[in-house]
Amino acid sequence: MAPTTGTEVQENPFGLEQLWAQSDFVIRGTLIVLVIMSFGSWYIIFTKLWDQRRLRKSYKEMEKNFWTAGNLRDGIQKLTGKDNAYRMIAEDGIRAAQHHEGRLTDQVPLHEWVGAALYRSVESVSNRLQSGLSFLATTGSVSPFIGLLGTVWGIYNALIAISMEGQASLDKTAGPIGEALIMTAIGLAVAVPAVMGYNWLLRRNKDIVEKLRYFSSDMHAYLVSGARVESGTPATPRPAAAAGAAARK
Repeated sequence: MAPTTGTEVQENPFGLEQLWAQSDFVIRGTLIVLVIMSFGSWYIIFTKLWDQRRLRKSYKEMEKNFWTAGNLRDGIQKLTGKDNAYRMIAEDGIRAAQHHEGRLTDQVPLHEWVGAALYRSVESVSNRLQSGLSFLATTGSVSPFIGLLGTVWGIYNALIAISMEGQASLDKTAGPIGEALIMTAIGLAVAVPAVMGYNWLLRRNKDIVEKLRYFSSDMHAYLVSGARVESGTPATPRPAAAAGAAARK
């Protein structure tokens, strides 16, 4: 017997390239949809993480510089960065306090008028944080079923191949069944990061929105009563008239 000089490496017949080359329009369309959903999910995850990082940095800057300033105007100038949420909330609160003398607002108490303006500011930031999360939730919910569609279609093709040949030979059924298994795996691979990213971002958003609401509450107390109400030892109050004058400077 002649000695074996080497072994031949056989190409995998069930790779992604073979799947694309041998599949029909249903499998290809399903694969394209899953790829688009996967890229969209990762894009949203990374962009939202960047936004959350920027807001957390703004919170640390606010805690360090804002309340140590001499007045509100100086404190706002210390809130740097593009689209600083805490700067926007403070400016909206001051703007509401300055424009409370109108004819329509005379019937609304100052604390309610300022509180409504601050509430709208916090909600606008919260809505920006929540944008895109619905796509992650939808991807995590439907991508396994989209992959299951590819699975069902692959099994259907396998049954057609068996009926055409009259016998369940391995070479006729392995290809379609391999397509079915690959589509199931891709659907799960798309769904799992989307679900985990959604839950993670949602938890981080909740913490950020709570900090925004605490700041809004402090601003409301300062603009109405002239003091920042904190948990623990309260700040020394100023006369309400002085607070209103500070807001108008």
